[in-house]
Amino acid sequence: MNASSDSAKPSLDALIGRLSALHQKRIDLGLERMHRLLERLGHPERAFPAIHVVGTNGKSAATRTIAALLRAEGLRAGAYTSPHVSGWHERLDTDPAAFARVVARVRADAEAVGATQFEALTAAALAQFTEDGVDVAVVEAGLGGRLDATNVLGARVVLLTNVGLEHTDVLGDTREAIAREKLAVATPGAIVVLGEPEWRRLVPENDVIEGGAREAAEAFLGRRIERDVEIRLPGRLEWKSPDELWDGAHTPEGVDWLLARVPVREWTVVASILADKDADAMLSRLARAGSRLVATRSSNPRALPETELARRGTPYFAHVESERDPRAAVRRAKEHGPVLVTGSLYLLADLASSG
Repeated sequence: MNASSDSAKPSLDALIGRLSALHQKRIDLGLERMHRLLERLGHPERAFPAIHVVGTNGKSAATRTIAALLRAEGLRAGAYTSPHVSGWHERLDTDPAAFARVVARVRADAEAVGATQFEALTAAALAQFTEDGVDVAVVEAGLGGRLDATNVLGARVVLLTNVGLEHTDVLGDTREAIAREKLAVATPGAIVVLGEPEWRRLVPENDVIEGGAREAAEAFLGRRIERDVEIRLPGRLEWKSPDELWDGAHTPEGVDWLLARVPVREWTVVASILADKDADAMLSRLARAGSRLVATRSSNPRALPETELARRGTPYFAHVESERDPRAAVRRAKEHGPVLVTGSLYLLADLASSG
């Protein structure tokens, strides 16, 4: 919308802090609070058709790409993504001042129902889409699908990007179980776009198309799109300098995607990995980028301790160090040559906020 405003940051931080204190759990899946909150807000989710993006990797990029394609076709399209790297405002692709106003409008109602932070932010986004009069909202799921706060849309189109083993403690311990949780957002009559055709059998009553963001946009329009668009997301193949690359690859599949696009150099890897991820599979792959690891820890409470990550990296890297502070970890890594910072978007967000 507008350029960012530094003066809005304190008030936005204060608002986010209040939202974070509303609920004792950081993650508490379920839809009861969300439905109560949306009822208090006049059910903004009913004011527009939606495209729902679920999956393990690539959801934010797909969400922004779909919205950009639809805008290029003349539609007023809103996009909501998570998590963020550059700041909370990134979730609505706006500036801090505008995002603070969006959040402030729902704060009292969020407090009244004891909403989680993510529920409050999601409701704020939906309310803003209603106020903006969007023709379509493209919404990225937070965690899973069935019990995620975004599963209130009755979306016309659902895109499943891909499925990997993640959040196995809550989503299931097989790819099929996780796929079922994610595809539970597909209501009768929705068109399901699958990045992986193997999951077609899980939605036997829905029309299914194989593809990605472009096919999802075309499914919504009901016709082909000939235009091409480019998007850029913070923390996704983001070059901070010629010798420093950031990417939030957070699963083994995400690391494979990253390594296929990284120039062949002797990288020093700076990584933080959440405890519910397959850290060993990620580390074994990241070792293909270079022989040195600097293990660190993001501020996310689920992050592995840096010493534990270093221990688990020892079988794969010839040189392993640990450093609790992410910025200090990057400084140490730069002493050895080009730096690849990865493993978690939360790590990149910490670095961005402290920069």
